[in-house]
Amino acid sequence: MKAAILEAQNKIAIKNVADPVCGDNEAILKVKACAVCGSDVRIYHYGNDRVKYPSIIGHEIAGEIVTVGKNVSKVKVGDRIALGADVPCGECYWCANGMGTNCSINYAIGYQFAGGFQEYMTLNDTILKYGPVTKMPDSLSFEEAAIAEPLACAINGLELAQFAPGKSLAVIGLGPIGCMMLELSKMYGAKKVFAIQRSKNRLAMAKTFREDARFIASADEDPVAVVLKETNGEGVDCAVTTAGTTEAQEAAIQMIRHRGFVNLFGGLKNQPKLSIDSNIIHYRECYVMGSHGSLPRHHELAVSLIAQDIVSAKKYISKTFPLDEISSAFSYHEERGGLKVIVTPNAA
Repeated sequence: MKAAILEAQNKIAIKNVADPVCGDNEAILKVKACAVCGSDVRIYHYGNDRVKYPSIIGHEIAGEIVTVGKNVSKVKVGDRIALGADVPCGECYWCANGMGTNCSINYAIGYQFAGGFQEYMTLNDTILKYGPVTKMPDSLSFEEAAIAEPLACAINGLELAQFAPGKSLAVIGLGPIGCMMLELSKMYGAKKVFAIQRSKNRLAMAKTFREDARFIASADEDPVAVVLKETNGEGVDCAVTTAGTTEAQEAAIQMIRHRGFVNLFGGLKNQPKLSIDSNIIHYRECYVMGSHGSLPRHHELAVSLIAQDIVSAKKYISKTFPLDEISSAFSYHEERGGLKVIVTPNAA
């Protein structure tokens, strides 16, 4: 079979490798779609402590089960499956208490476990026991189902920020996750939504996901000043940074209201330092948190929301590439001409 092998930083090659052999407690997935995530591109350029070369990355996956081991009952041959990324170990304190995104081992597909940029992949015992392995309805395409993984992460982010009906929201950064936050804000009953983005192209694309939001082009307007002015100086109940910049994170803290929640969702490379007025946090009694990844229950909900068209997955898919053109897929992602890029390892 073919696989995209990450051999070193900035070096990925399509190679013929042995087909996976299914163990008694494993299953084999024929990968139909694997979306490109920003973290894939960061791993490609900068590496990651959990990724050892040579490796196969890619964690936004959907496909079909083609082989199951004799001890496997969770899936069967022919099942159409969407996969999440984060795999709880099921044994540590965090996993035992339902907080698997903080797992002591921190397993993930496309990191320690081989990912979806290959024609066939092994679902090992840990993935099948504890991981986000979600059966998808026939009505969903594999490309749509691959979008469930980032959507699950967005759901986790709003859940941790205790977002609820009637609250106001600011989303800084209108890439795929930011647009998902806009769609989810309808379901969560947000009363007022601010959508902030520097790129005019991304701003225009985002308007199709929640037309009644207050869109702010940060190249032309000061988002903090606009939010404070239009909330009578109060700020918003929740500010989420899906843009990976220190400026976005600092702005989120400045626009939060008393007892509000700031979610630093977008990860930053290296070891960034923020310049903030800590008295804002102190006197407003606000909460500043991060979120990353998702739990299996978030992934199940994400697949359900896409299946019900509450989140319109098709609108996120800008372009598809065969596995042989994975370098072009990464380049297209970095050009930010669209929202989500899908690699199809088993394209006809």
